[in-house]
Amino acid sequence: MQGRLGSMKPENLILDASDGVLTITFNRPQSLNAMTQQTHEELEAVFNMFAANDSLQVAIVTGAGRAFCAGSDLKSFTLDNAPPYPPHGYAGLIQRHDLLKPVIAAVNGLAFGGGFEFALACDIIVADENASFCLAEPKVDLIAIAGGITRLVRTVGLKRAMIPLLTARSIPARKGYDLGFVSEVVGDGEALIRARELAAEIMACAPLAVRATKDIAYRGLDEPTLADALKVQATYASFETWRKSDDAREGMEAFIEKRPPVWRGR
Repeated sequence: MQGRLGSMKPENLILDASDGVLTITFNRPQSLNAMTQQTHEELEAVFNMFAANDSLQVAIVTGAGRAFCAGSDLKSFTLDNAPPYPPHGYAGLIQRHDLLKPVIAAVNGLAFGGGFEFALACDIIVADENASFCLAEPKVDLIAIAGGITRLVRTVGLKRAMIPLLTARSIPARKGYDLGFVSEVVGDGEALIRARELAAEIMACAPLAVRATKDIAYRGLDEPTLADALKVQATYASFETWRKSDDAREGMEAFIEKRPPVWRGR
């Protein structure tokens, strides 16, 4: 396990790599896993490693204790002296547009402020029944500009987003599912278990097909019309990599031969 992670020993995160899955645990439970500048830098390094490590296919992020993440540790910075975020933005993920491997948020408790924004930047959100979400920034004269405003509007629609955005109201997990930003709600304490089950299902699929699928899904949102999205999807590098891969042939051969495929990621 440690060999795959190299010499990484972050102070504010717990890392575990097993069977192709990287599990990242926010580990400041005494502060509801609120993020300091050091946490941002550690997450940047971890996601850089994850993106480059061919043995890791899916990342799961969860929190230690009773919170997923309470966002920024407001005791550690002010607006006047806040250091810059890492190259890929808040938490090393918010502006990371080229990460084609899936990231799952296993939300085990409250996800407030930047913690909610971080979860929205993940591809799948699995939430415990007792989890709650809140873009609380307006209550302390801040703005959820780490993707929270734009991602929530894009995910649930403008009018459904405006009440939680303008009131900083907390959203229970079931309501988040009804609104459409939570993928699944599970029993208390089961989010990480379910996230690992989903990771296994993802890894049963061909990795290059999974990555091309994620790429097409997100980039299609940037196209003005469905027709435009369909026209350009075959021009993406991820599509061409998938099309020319050994795995593309392996999938068809395994189906014809009625045997389980052996994916090599190339």
